[in-house]
Amino acid sequence: MGIVTIDNVTDVVIAALGKNGDIDARQREIMTSLITHLHGFCKDVKLQHGEFMAACDYLARAGQTCDDKRQEFILLGDILGVEVLVDMLTNPVDSGESESTVLGPFYRENPPVLPKGASVVQKHFDNEESAYFEGYVRDTNGAPIEGVIMDVWEDAPNGLYENHDPDQPDYNLRGRFVTDENGHYAFRAVRPVPYPIPDNETAGELLRYMGHHPNRPGHMHFILSKDGYGTLISQIYDSSSDWLENDSVFAVKQSLVGEFKKAPTEMHDDLHVEFDFVLKADAKAMAAE
Repeated sequence: MGIVTIDNVTDVVIAALGKNGDIDARQREIMTSLITHLHGFCKDVKLQHGEFMAACDYLARAGQTCDDKRQEFILLGDILGVEVLVDMLTNPVDSGESESTVLGPFYRENPPVLPKGASVVQKHFDNEESAYFEGYVRDTNGAPIEGVIMDVWEDAPNGLYENHDPDQPDYNLRGRFVTDENGHYAFRAVRPVPYPIPDNETAGELLRYMGHHPNRPGHMHFILSKDGYGTLISQIYDSSSDWLENDSVFAVKQSLVGEFKKAPTEMHDDLHVEFDFVLKADAKAMAAE
């Protein structure tokens, strides 16, 4: 029966799923739950037609905001805590590996490949603090992993990533490094500073509707990858940073908080950050061996 009432409309829509057998079980599971929860939400708040049309207009404007420098829907997902939740569902920690966290909307592919210990800094700021990052990458048995590609990026001392700041050189504060035979990595950067996520356009509208602030604590982004291991997307947070306890995108985890210590004189940097990572062997790669 396709004739709907307020009591049966959810069941009618679900019954229409894949009548010709052209969706798989996972599609059916996802759509059944989506329809059930979406209809339930509408009923819970007694959503009015004007509000529905305003939401459609909002999503259309969010799509128009997306370009090669800003992915608005990732940003909206961050503000709602969806990306960090999906990340935890996708990457449960079960073997002592490092915790992951959100990729965020500012990642750029193919940063320059740099030698161990090199600096990612192309432009200096008056208020910057130089920082020497180093540590080891090991497997869950404690063995060092050589040849891990480490992709790093951060905001500048003015709180902007280079792809949102026309005054910064291309790929400033971004780079790729490779661990040595001991699993050791090292590079020079600057102390990342707290910054507000973009709070204009639709992201700002959502933040204001929630009554929430846009600020993130200072952090360095990492992607660690090597064949045979699960790719790790993570961040190191500055333990002394503002907003550590109230991150606008809810992505801070205790295991990812690092100490930015005063560097010894011979290091010729202001700060020294030591942080180790543990990668988990990829189950699919192990099964193929």
